[in-house]
Amino acid sequence: MLRFRRDNDMLQLHVDQDFLSPYAMAAFVALSEKGLPFDVCVRDLGGGEQFESAYRRQSLTSRVPMLRHGDFCLSESSAIIEYLEEAYPDTVRVLPCDLRQRARARQLQAWLRSDLLSLRDERSTEVVYGLQPALPLGDAARAAAHKLIALAEEVAPADGGDLFGAWSVVDAELALLLKRLTAAELPPRLAVYAERQWQRPSLAAWRARQPG
Repeated sequence: MLRFRRDNDMLQLHVDQDFLSPYAMAAFVALSEKGLPFDVCVRDLGGGEQFESAYRRQSLTSRVPMLRHGDFCLSESSAIIEYLEEAYPDTVRVLPCDLRQRARARQLQAWLRSDLLSLRDERSTEVVYGLQPALPLGDAARAAAHKLIALAEEVAPADGGDLFGAWSVVDAELALLLKRLTAAELPPRLAVYAERQWQRPSLAAWRARQPG
């Protein structure tokens, strides 16, 4: 078990052992930004630890991330983030407070998780973290990249700020998708936006945990 902080054992976040999952990253970043003490527990997905009976009963989906809060367990990163927002309302918000902006944030989260499959297949997070080279995109992945760029240009502020005026976890999630493209493939404004998000301390803390 890896310790993120030592002063509270109530919250545990289960993630993949290589710290490559974009969804585990989102939950980790949300907990970090909220300043909540939590433990990080790793699962060897290649070894099938996510299918162990005890973990399967707790997570229901046999996936990471999974949050354990006392005797309550919850998987799926978007559900975890919303739970943290409601369970800890006095901490830093990681989703917009405004009703319509929050709905837009959830829309973007859902889209980032469900679309662009060909791009995510050809440019895995191993490419993002420099573990594999960024090979030229195929036709389907290139079309997905154009779709991503069009959306990002629509929602990213022209002044280089955050999506909703104040930072939200969706900024981190969008930046990770944009980071699947090289600087040469991205419009300069989006490359700057993604890199600025990438250097945020909570994301740097996630990257620092990767083996090697």
